Amino acid sequence: MNGGVVTLGETMGLVRADEVGALHTRPVMRLGIGGAESNVAIGLSRLGVPATWIGCLGADSIGDLVVRELRAEGVTLQVRRSATVATGLMLKERPTSVNQVVTYYRAGSAGSQLTPDDVGPAVIAGADLLHVTGITMALSDTARQAVLHAVDIADDHDVPVSFDVNHRSKLWSADAARPHYRAVAARATYLFAGVEEALLLMGREVPPRPESGDERAALVADVAADVAALGCTEVVLKDGASGAFAISDGALLRQPAFPVVALDTVGAGDGFVAGYLAARLSGQNTTAALEAGARAGAFACLSPGDWEGLPSRADLELLGVAETVAR
Repeated sequence: MNGGVVTLGETMGLVRADEVGALHTRPVMRLGIGGAESNVAIGLSRLGVPATWIGCLGADSIGDLVVRELRAEGVTLQVRRSATVATGLMLKERPTSVNQVVTYYRAGSAGSQLTPDDVGPAVIAGADLLHVTGITMALSDTARQAVLHAVDIADDHDVPVSFDVNHRSKLWSADAARPHYRAVAARATYLFAGVEEALLLMGREVPPRPESGDERAALVADVAADVAALGCTEVVLKDGASGAFAISDGALLRQPAFPVVALDTVGAGDGFVAGYLAARLSGQNTTAALEAGARAGAFACLSPGDWEGLPSRADLELLGVAETVAR
């Protein structure tokens, strides 16, 4: 690896309740940061892969916090600060021990002001990989153009593209999003999606969840083959506690999820992507990358917050160790 991974998108302030229960009864909140693309950048950096994040932030305290945290995690920044719009916020609450609710305050935020001019050609041209998501394309017309501009630069310089669909139904409808997702998917080397997101991408109805694992695997194989036909080289479908699947050389590979007691599942998908890409960039095959992604995703569930639990390379080996206390 030389230039590592470049990504772009919105990172927001993250306010989360300290305890389980209705938000209006929780007197203590914690302030952090979160964003799909910067979560991946942090995950890659912790795994030894150089990572650069491109984005727009407000000239405010939340923007200062984003800059401080990402720099502390070893992520290189290309950031424009705006004095006229604020950094976005998201609120995470846990009304019960098994449910989370995330509310976004991002309309007109600094992140949505991203434009093609914010994307420096040189940094992408010198990268080993460009990683983009459907979230950024949903933020605004200019942010969507920034993503397409970044993909154009990557194509011009033979830089592989990783695309995580990451559909957000509160930002745009499936019908509005589909042609834009498909346009990027056709140019992607690595495409990541949930099974339902893959069905959305192909304009297919989401059937009732099959009762058997074999039925689920058959559905995954079918939709993954459809997605691969769009032109992407490697299709990776994340399926939560059911594990992950990939199409490699026409064969369907499956990686079971690592069983953990999850404290916070938000960010697990980003952890999976970081683990998977780090493995592929180090020359490992698809099977090994699936396992690395599953391990990293499981680690993300073990700590509160979107990225705080993401592992280092040494951490990856801790899952499955019988002795829980290292002496």
